[in-house]
Amino acid sequence: MTSIRALQQRAKIEPQEFWAEAAEGIHWDQPWQQVLDDRAAPLYRWFDGAMINTCYNAVDRHVEAGFGDQVAIHYDSPVTDTAYAITYAELQAQVARLAGALRAQGVEKGDRVVIYMPMVPETVYAMLACARLGAIHSVVFGGFAAAELATRIDDACPKLVLSASCGIEPSGVVPYKPLLDNALELAQHPVERCLILQRPQCSAALHEGRDLDWHQAQQGVEPADCVPVAATDPLYILYTSGTTGTPKGVVRDNGGHAVALHWSMKAIYDIDPGDTFWAASDVGWVVGHSYIVYGPLLARATTVLYEGKPVGTPDPGAFWRVIEQYQVKSFFTAPTAIRAIKREDPNTEYLQRYDISTLKALYLAGERCDPDTLNWAMDTLKVPVVDHWWQTETGWAICANPLGIEPLPIKAGSPSLAVPGYQVEVLDEEGNPMAAGQSGAIAIRLPLPPGTLPTLWGNDQRYIDSYLSRYPGYYLTGDAGYQDEEGYLYIMSRIDDIINVAGHRLSTGRFEEVLAQHPAVAEVAVIGVADKLKGQVPLGLVVLKSGVELGEDELYQQLIALVRKEIGPVAAFKLVSVINKLPKTRSGKILRGTMRKMADNQDYVVPATIEDPAALDLVHNTLVRLGYGKGRVSG
Repeated sequence: MTSIRALQQRAKIEPQEFWAEAAEGIHWDQPWQQVLDDRAAPLYRWFDGAMINTCYNAVDRHVEAGFGDQVAIHYDSPVTDTAYAITYAELQAQVARLAGALRAQGVEKGDRVVIYMPMVPETVYAMLACARLGAIHSVVFGGFAAAELATRIDDACPKLVLSASCGIEPSGVVPYKPLLDNALELAQHPVERCLILQRPQCSAALHEGRDLDWHQAQQGVEPADCVPVAATDPLYILYTSGTTGTPKGVVRDNGGHAVALHWSMKAIYDIDPGDTFWAASDVGWVVGHSYIVYGPLLARATTVLYEGKPVGTPDPGAFWRVIEQYQVKSFFTAPTAIRAIKREDPNTEYLQRYDISTLKALYLAGERCDPDTLNWAMDTLKVPVVDHWWQTETGWAICANPLGIEPLPIKAGSPSLAVPGYQVEVLDEEGNPMAAGQSGAIAIRLPLPPGTLPTLWGNDQRYIDSYLSRYPGYYLTGDAGYQDEEGYLYIMSRIDDIINVAGHRLSTGRFEEVLAQHPAVAEVAVIGVADKLKGQVPLGLVVLKSGVELGEDELYQQLIALVRKEIGPVAAFKLVSVINKLPKTRSGKILRGTMRKMADNQDYVVPATIEDPAALDLVHNTLVRLGYGKGRVSG
């Protein structure tokens, strides 16, 4: 077995040869002229000159190779009591027909299509149908509110929107169509057509002249063939939070993406063709893109599309039931899900009802995994638990225990070593490498490997400013931490104001924008505070305008409702309090970092530039009342 360190070294010294070999697992309509194009550095491109179709690689080539009868997708929806299998041949037919319907509506190579849908097979068909035509899809998580959807429509400028009448949550039906209609009213960009999937749980009113029924739009159309595109052309745009509240459109290319994900399925997840892989995420997030849809299908594995929750649909044994039923080999979820199961079933009574002997490993990502959760999962499941680290921007793991290459000793609290292709370093403020054990900013030496973002949609300069300018020659991850003597990385915190709520990255700046809309609010600060279940949750402190006579309870309910309306339930916003004064520097900067440390009961230093030290006492008292922080002042 080749050692991980030997592969790390080879990918570092001979990146072109390393990734050319990995690319042999992909079908190319036309070979590349060069593996790595660095002519426009720091904007790098992979497999320049090649032509490819991602849908062909994920679906058609497997059917042509005689595997049409293999199950491609197990759809399992406990919230609707529905489950069925979709073979590769059936997937090909569904995708080709939907692609034909999109083409009949004028969608062509390079056009954008926004997908605002729940966890149903039609969402996967939509993504692949866009890829089939060479159109660029942008999936927006169904839990986002109309205003968030509108900003994404205005940035991507789609020709078409694909949506559904509703999503289903354990709490009930969530109508999507009113949110979509509102978003289209708010958006400046006019959308020509919407295809609406009518679900039986909720029927949606269609807007005459704009909206078409999903199934009726496919009647009588010619199925579409795969359209070759440049390997460097975008496959999709996925929006992630920006610190200013303006979302950033992460671009994923076709060629590098296919190569990296196909390689990762065996190298990291130890998945061979025909194995069953399950990522319990949502297609609205990067995990869903990479490891519900594209990764497993590129590798000719069987993937699971699950419309449910870890607990409550119907009980904390839901995940174990799915693993037994579909003989899952590798399972990927967020630490939040494991914490929820542990909370509801601490003695593993539900787990003992199922035979999960097919499970060979559990993978955790989306947020930092605390050692308690990792150790509980290993003790309970009796399989390796791999805490691995990556981002929306990278599209696949930066650091991981690569079970398909060489299983490494597990260190709780660490996502292990850098994956071959990533050169991870910990830097100080001046950009100098830190010694082992010393914390600093985590950065990755350029060029990033295939599959990572080549830029932001329509904004090369923002990509450079956001990620590449702080440390020239490096990509800034935005995370802080340290490496030990053996090179194991430890992620400790964010270095910006993005918070991680149950694996969902949300901007505190966006929360502040929303709360500031309330007529009673004069000033506001939102910080992320530690939460045992979700990893982090937002906590808001608001200073009221003088003369406000609104009762505090009523105000809090209004503020919570405002955030839910503007950002969506995914925000998990429930902690808010009035405060008389926010702590600031003399230049007016709010001391959010200090407040975060207070809330999480970490040592903190009162900054020399503070305007009024008494303001920190107000924050301390408020946080304690909310159940956070006892506070330890040092220095």
